[in-house]
Amino acid sequence: MPQTAKQRRIPATYMRGGTSKGVFFLLQDLPAEAQVPGPARDTLLLRVIGSPDPYGKQIDGMGGATSSTSKTVILSKSQRPDHDVDYLFGQVSIDKPFVDWSGNCGNLSSAVGPFAIRNGLINASRIPENGHVTVRIWQANIGKTIVSHVPISNGEVQELGEFELDGVTFPAAEVQLEFMDPAAESEDDSAGALFPTGKLMDKLKVPNEPELDVTFINAGIPTLFLRARDLGFSGAELQDDINSNPKTLARLETLRAYGAIQMGLIETIDQAATRQHTPKIAFVAEPQSYTASSGRLIEANGVDLLVRAMSMGKLHHAMMGTAAVAIGVAASIPGTLVNEAAGGGARQSVRFGHPSGTLRVGAEASQNNGEWKVTKAIMSRSARRLMEGWVTVP
Repeated sequence: MPQTAKQRRIPATYMRGGTSKGVFFLLQDLPAEAQVPGPARDTLLLRVIGSPDPYGKQIDGMGGATSSTSKTVILSKSQRPDHDVDYLFGQVSIDKPFVDWSGNCGNLSSAVGPFAIRNGLINASRIPENGHVTVRIWQANIGKTIVSHVPISNGEVQELGEFELDGVTFPAAEVQLEFMDPAAESEDDSAGALFPTGKLMDKLKVPNEPELDVTFINAGIPTLFLRARDLGFSGAELQDDINSNPKTLARLETLRAYGAIQMGLIETIDQAATRQHTPKIAFVAEPQSYTASSGRLIEANGVDLLVRAMSMGKLHHAMMGTAAVAIGVAASIPGTLVNEAAGGGARQSVRFGHPSGTLRVGAEASQNNGEWKVTKAIMSRSARRLMEGWVTVP
């Protein structure tokens, strides 16, 4: 490429949402060829983030070399009735040339409402001087509604506050999210059902592995839950305990891939390599005391269960927002492995321990004619602008 070649400047905002951060775009600001799905869009976003990077550092891009920081969001005014904004999420692979569009990011969902308000996607007449704005979000990846309650102070989005979120260093303003009808339910497509195999607890079948008890669930994001002890874990592991062991990572990825087949998400094991964002694999354990990555002691009597989850092949430093929805829904339904680890019985909320601390998530579930229905899952996050301006790409 000639040394005189210029870079392209694209308006963008770098935002933290929950325990993730990513580059946010208005659809209309993208180059024309990237305003529609396809190779041009994927190539652009890969270059923005700095992927694929064989060094795994994303030095020449906006990515932070972890699944939590290798993310992009595209927003526009909603084309659907009763919704304010259409939200599309792209999980960018770090070392491979692909963008995974198969699922949502629950953490970055908390930044969608604030971004939409600041960028004129919400009518100014709806913004009070003080109070909250309810933003109805169409999550385009999974075809679901998210309702975001964004705090407003002096006519502007309130970003600073006293709400503390484990996994985020500094407090900020609380944004409450409601994931409406989070369970993908379909009578004619088992892969889209709340429990895709039709069972609350099933057996994970993997060559050269003993059959493992598993709960397959589609809520928030497709997830398979296993018992920590069945995998030889305590459930109190931190990132280095898992991520420093290549054999453990390879085993968990194999379990995830075969789980994806049983859930009906892929047909062959090879397809799992280009579908890393979904499904998630997580393992659960009964409450026990442990020291979080921050050095804070998490007491056993302060949590209902422990959960550790993998994201893009690595143990997540806290908990993905969508996986938290899956945890909340599964915990509310007696007979799942998550509910079992939490002590069993009916419950509308659960507080679980993760590597960075604890998180509470609620879910409204009911049974009708033997079928479970989930109305919504609720949790609180926070969001903040980190940088506004333009990203530049060759």
